[in-house]
Amino acid sequence: MSASQAKALRSLAEPIVAGLDCDLEDVVIRQAGKRRLVRIVVDHHTGGLTLDLVASISREISRVLEDSTVLGNSPYALEVTSPGVDRPLTLPRHWSRAVGRLVQVTPKSGDALVGRVLSAAETQAELDVDGTETTVAYADVARAVVQVEFTRIEEVELDETDLDSDSDTDPEEG
Repeated sequence: MSASQAKALRSLAEPIVAGLDCDLEDVVIRQAGKRRLVRIVVDHHTGGLTLDLVASISREISRVLEDSTVLGNSPYALEVTSPGVDRPLTLPRHWSRAVGRLVQVTPKSGDALVGRVLSAAETQAELDVDGTETTVAYADVARAVVQVEFTRIEEVELDETDLDSDSDTDPEEG
């Protein structure tokens, strides 16, 4: 769909999203069969969207769209979503939200590095890369993404009754 529609929709959605203490990350309008898919990508300042917050944003944007001519008369499906873990870190606020997280940074020149974000400012972030504090200027980054980390369970202690119980045994038979 047209860039002007996305821009107009962004101007309608931005005050709603900001009023709920969130950031509007992206607005995408695309054709999906006979109707359009309107995807509103939102992030929350405190690190995550709740279902209640998504529902509130969705309700308010739907209400505004019903009173608007931005999408014309064609049917649409509205989707309000979070950016997801694969969203690149492109703005200082993305880096700030990643403090404490492991990130992979591909600089415009040089080798990629993986480190934990220690702090983030307007123009750069400090990373712990294998025990060495490293400054990364955002202007020098070609791509940066948060890495998904899984916690390894070293040992699980089970009670003996957990091991001896048979969930298929009928207590009446036994």
